[in-house]
Amino acid sequence: MTSTGIRLHAPAPGWSISADVVVVGSGVAGLTAALRCEAAGLRTVVVTKARLDDGSTRWAQGGVAAALGEGDTPEQHLDDTLVAGAGLCDEEAVRILVTEGPDAVRRLIETGAHFDESEEGDLALTREGGHHRRRIAHAGGDATGAEISRALVEAARARGVRAIENALVLDLLTDAGGRTAGVSLHVMGEGQHDGVGAVHAPAVVLATGGMGQVFSATTNPSVSTGDGVALALRAGAEVSDLEFVQFHPTVLFLGPDAEGQQPLVSEAVRGEGAHLVDADGVRFMVGQHELAELAPRDIVAKGILRRMLQQDAEHMFLDARHFGAEMWEHRFPTILASCRAHGIDPVTEPIPIAPAAHHASGGVRTDSRGRTTVPGLYACGEVACTGVHGANRLASNSLLEGLVYAERIAADIAATQAANGLHARVPEPVEQPDVPTHPLLAPEARFEIQRIMTDGAGVLRSAESLATAADQLQRLHDEARGALDENGKTAEPGVDTWEATNLLCVARVLVAAARLRGETRGCHWREDHADRDDAAWRRHIVVRLNPDRTLAVSTTDTADFPPTLQPQPAHRPQEQ
Repeated sequence: MTSTGIRLHAPAPGWSISADVVVVGSGVAGLTAALRCEAAGLRTVVVTKARLDDGSTRWAQGGVAAALGEGDTPEQHLDDTLVAGAGLCDEEAVRILVTEGPDAVRRLIETGAHFDESEEGDLALTREGGHHRRRIAHAGGDATGAEISRALVEAARARGVRAIENALVLDLLTDAGGRTAGVSLHVMGEGQHDGVGAVHAPAVVLATGGMGQVFSATTNPSVSTGDGVALALRAGAEVSDLEFVQFHPTVLFLGPDAEGQQPLVSEAVRGEGAHLVDADGVRFMVGQHELAELAPRDIVAKGILRRMLQQDAEHMFLDARHFGAEMWEHRFPTILASCRAHGIDPVTEPIPIAPAAHHASGGVRTDSRGRTTVPGLYACGEVACTGVHGANRLASNSLLEGLVYAERIAADIAATQAANGLHARVPEPVEQPDVPTHPLLAPEARFEIQRIMTDGAGVLRSAESLATAADQLQRLHDEARGALDENGKTAEPGVDTWEATNLLCVARVLVAAARLRGETRGCHWREDHADRDDAAWRRHIVVRLNPDRTLAVSTTDTADFPPTLQPQPAHRPQEQ
């Protein structure tokens, strides 16, 4: 694939450093990739948008899913994952996940992560939605992500991994042959590096996390603005399955006008026996699925929303009063504190909950070694679409995916660079244009994008709502493009304008894919196409950005992904 030539408008880099590999992101995927690359003798630089320990990983409550318990097997884990993925998982990718997963978790423990144990000294495993076995390893009760982040950050610092913190990645740099040559970035605040600079490297690993901030209410932190997906699109990479955004069923309801990051109430609470009830105390999930409250997340989220619509209610409730104070304090201390901080005591009252945007099952399309359609560019974690999640992520598979595929990426980079000679010459990036090639949006556009997406492309979608969203997003795009094309004017470069521009990019792709997929599957719910249609839609939607800033949308011929580094066969192309 060739680059689009589109770049975010930014000052020319005022400084640069060289490396063998640059990893963008410091969650479980990014730091695992960086540690493995460093261990292989590669000069590794980590670029992270906030502090090393401030990504999405630290907010993960539930745990890591792997076949670690007695009687459990990778095959059973595979079966549960394929069911949750609603016919769109790549079975090879899932098999890699579940077979390599247990050892990846053990290596994480060797790195220093401490998981909760039973009285016998074994891992204390719990269940979550869609799992037929207790296979979720957790830490600190409900603080798994924080413990994993702590262990990986400490390991990275102990091993001297070079990190550039508070840095927003801008664009991929490429050489004259179109291969990866590093990234440009903007460091926010004073330090060893400041302002716009560049890291030159022949391999770039995107581990930038999610894009939940494209919606008004999300469990994602404020830094999750889809930067990695937008960068990949501008670099000419393909993204896939972006319509499959998982809305977590049980997010603490803070009011109809609540915006930004919302407190998560982990699925593990239901795994330990909490009940979903309406205002009258009726368990409405019973009879809707064999697993009731522990059905896959898309089914639970739909069940909650249906009940809300039936009763004209703003939220439902999660009732775990029967846990008692001791269990709440020891098993779920983080959630207990969060609820009490907002005036809710789950020991004595049900928790008001409603679905909110949580996890992107789609992203930058990769193969089983994390390679994208751009040579030298890799992706792992939530920013990637490995094929593991299909149309709906199985609970707690995301941390495992970050571990497994980050290790595979590091192995591929190490093998590639060893073949070329360790510390081979860093490629020379082509010069970037001095004039703006991509219009920037004003900072306030962020809130308008979130409103448009929440109204038109949220949990429940239709042709009408998606068409309205597409028109409104196109208007924002055209207004910014018109000002640039007519008089060269664009918003002032800066973190707020870059983030708003990235959000518009991923929003347009998400809506284009959701409009095209005329069925209900997994976490994509079309009220005007209520049924799953395997004959027409058991296939993936792939999107590229054209040099003229339009979107090229196509579908694969089957449910299998074509290879990443070869010309891709188009199927039913549609310009957006």
